[in-house]
Amino acid sequence: MNTQTLFDRNRVILSHFDSYSTALVFARYGASILSSAPLPESAAPMPAPGDEAEHYDPAAVLDALVVQAGIEPAQLKLDDEFNVWMSSDSGPIRIHLVRFTTLDAPRQAIEPLGGVFKPISEMRGLPMVELNLMRQVFNLTMGG
Repeated sequence: MNTQTLFDRNRVILSHFDSYSTALVFARYGASILSSAPLPESAAPMPAPGDEAEHYDPAAVLDALVVQAGIEPAQLKLDDEFNVWMSSDSGPIRIHLVRFTTLDAPRQAIEPLGGVFKPISEMRGLPMVELNLMRQVFNLTMGG
């Protein structure tokens, strides 16, 4: 499966949490926090489908992200506890949470993608579905 097909059915939230300052930031690309594209307007939360085919495999998505973005794999950790699905006109879309493990948020790693790190407080104007995704990440990060 090629990378584009993989990202048609999957999106990635990149975040960084500084446990010392408890600062949680998200990579933002223009009007979205999702790599490699925002969700379609028709997207709505849904339960996980019964058959999670190989085109939703988290490890394959992480590998594709590393290749596409040129990010050092040792800097990233896939969060297995985050299991969010969205329905869309073209079928289910899985949302994956990937956390940077670096001491500081690696701003230079997402700049080539058009990304900047921002806290939740600076995310006004994003679609409500993405604001809700950030709230889920916040609850998982601060509660875990």
